[in-house]
Amino acid sequence: MSNQPSTFIKLDPVIPTPAYDTYWKFAYERQNVFFRRYSGERGTLTNDPIIQKYKFTNAYRVCDRVSQYLIRRVIYSGENFSIDDTLLRIVLFKLFNKIDTWKLLVNHFGEICVETFDVDAYKNFLDSEINRGFTLYNNAYMMASGSKEFKVTRKHHAHLMLVQMMLNDCLAAKLQDCSKMSEAYQLLLAYPLIGSFLAYQYVTDINYSEIVDFTETEFVIPGPGARDGIRKCFSSLSGLSETDIIKQMTERQELEFARLQLDFKWLGSRKLQYIDIQNIFCETDKYCRVAHPNISGISGRTRIKQLYQPAIEAIDFMFPPKWDLALGDI
Repeated sequence: MSNQPSTFIKLDPVIPTPAYDTYWKFAYERQNVFFRRYSGERGTLTNDPIIQKYKFTNAYRVCDRVSQYLIRRVIYSGENFSIDDTLLRIVLFKLFNKIDTWKLLVNHFGEICVETFDVDAYKNFLDSEINRGFTLYNNAYMMASGSKEFKVTRKHHAHLMLVQMMLNDCLAAKLQDCSKMSEAYQLLLAYPLIGSFLAYQYVTDINYSEIVDFTETEFVIPGPGARDGIRKCFSSLSGLSETDIIKQMTERQELEFARLQLDFKWLGSRKLQYIDIQNIFCETDKYCRVAHPNISGISGRTRIKQLYQPAIEAIDFMFPPKWDLALGDI
């Protein structure tokens, strides 16, 4: 039996597996779940038993809860922030990547800005919260401890010092001087504790703000989960890079949804961007652990850890104003 999906339109020169079609079908159904929830539906939002049982992020990264909080409450909270304030707020939020930690800091220190940011005061306060049993970090990204680079014994001390280093370097102004996302990425990558995947995630988050305005189909860095998903969707890349694959998938999205007769609901006029295609590969890797347990990735993981739990609070959706994407458009 051929590993090539039925009625597959040739994607030169790679060789797809059955998980290739699963990629598009998963993206389609996960987007349907988003729109059903957005329209106010409750209860069972899909007939797909895997999506019913396990937690998966949205097809569009910008629609996930943490990204939405970042946009509405951190970047565009209504205050007249400088570019330095905005960079501070984005990086500080993303280092912990946890809404409750941000709320904790705001409740204690007030609106966060450069003028009031004090590394020692933040260190001492977060020390006390940890001693009370509070968990500072979301487990989505594994941040390096910084014990060697900053000579500290607690991870958050190093991360607060990293934020101050960026402010001292006038990083926001340097980012504004970049003409391409890849240039901004290199600036972030040069800092200690920030590897290639985090630098790409952070430059995407900064790009939601008014500091910069890059196209999201100019540059991409595949993360570990995406590389696993790509390995499952293709038995051979035939010399192409994982970055090449993400770019080709982005270009082919309308063709593939049409081939599979899937009426994918876009985010208004906004098609899936490189960051979204990359993230869907990561989620497809997880989905295939159940749907295609015989197809191996790189990591060898066989279980999906997080179960789906309905959110208690509804999301008040907002998109970067420069996208000119009104809620009525979706």
